[in-house]
Amino acid sequence: MKKLSLFFGSALLIASLLFSGCEKNPAPGPGEDSILPQSFKVDIPDAISRQASTNKSATVDTLKGNDIYEHLANFINIGEGAAGIVQDVIGAITVYHINKPMSFSFQSDDDGRTKNVTVVANSSYDNATWEFQMTITDAESEGNDDGGKAIQIFWNRDPVEGIALLKPYNIDRRNDGKDASAMFRIDYSETGDHGYDAHMLVYIAGLPVADPLEDPYSMSALKMFVGKKGDYVDVYGNSNHPNATFFAGHAGFNWAFVAAGNGSDDIGVAEVGLPPSNLDEPSRSVLLGYYSIKDVFTREIMEVWPGIDPASIEAFLYNTSAPGFFDAAGFVSGGTSPGSQYDDLVARIQDLSPYNPKEISNLVIAFKD
Repeated sequence: MKKLSLFFGSALLIASLLFSGCEKNPAPGPGEDSILPQSFKVDIPDAISRQASTNKSATVDTLKGNDIYEHLANFINIGEGAAGIVQDVIGAITVYHINKPMSFSFQSDDDGRTKNVTVVANSSYDNATWEFQMTITDAESEGNDDGGKAIQIFWNRDPVEGIALLKPYNIDRRNDGKDASAMFRIDYSETGDHGYDAHMLVYIAGLPVADPLEDPYSMSALKMFVGKKGDYVDVYGNSNHPNATFFAGHAGFNWAFVAAGNGSDDIGVAEVGLPPSNLDEPSRSVLLGYYSIKDVFTREIMEVWPGIDPASIEAFLYNTSAPGFFDAAGFVSGGTSPGSQYDDLVARIQDLSPYNPKEISNLVIAFKD
């Protein structure tokens, strides 16, 4: 998990520095309105999106709830970080005062390579026509199969909605290329679709999978929906972990999840299933019921130790009960609500469902030609 967090932490840094210090050639004068969207991300409460947190459960001889639930918060954090890169790129490129279709080039201060920027109007992508499209390419790589594309953003201004496609390898070539296939896509909307003030879909594919001896929970792909309504944020989706194993040695699982958080109180509730990566099944009752953390672990423990006392299993897996409850410090408890302030969140997740695991495991993202 540390390696993935560092990968996207570095990508965020790359985005924030990508355009700093670069010379404009040409660019409109200052003071003119930008056509770039002001927002392209939904913020997720820290309670359910974090790289690390403190476990408050201290029951001896039990599987700590954060062994699974805190991994979920990390995976959600990676998805939120991917959307943050888009937001940072848009913020950084405003220095060019993009107020109409245009083209220019600059030399990146990060990898020293020339990047080409093209903005066009009335572009079609994903069965829709967009008011604008911006494409940034690595100039020396434009003859490659991917066209050297680093970023493509399609958007409308009123209301704001759009799609962003990113390939970090073409943003900054200073790494060793092992993440060259990694791509992600962010769909963002303030149109009120799905009953939210704003929502986003995050897709990540092609992540390099770490050596299972170093990181058995390394993530290869993710699809996540995030919707904000007032102080509430609903999140659901799947992340795929091809090398993940538990007790019986079976490898390849999704973290299939639903979660809800309250931003003002910084509390959250999550329910997690652990279906096999190759499972072709969209049903909530299967993904979060039959493949609940507790049921998956119970079956695997009994497969390895068929004569074990069921009471011992129950005691050992106490903190794996659903749902998991979180506050600003991290995981609080599994199965037992800490208080009535969580009631609305518990109710909200009942209407949310993850995606089909097989679809996430086979996820592919591609630029527009």
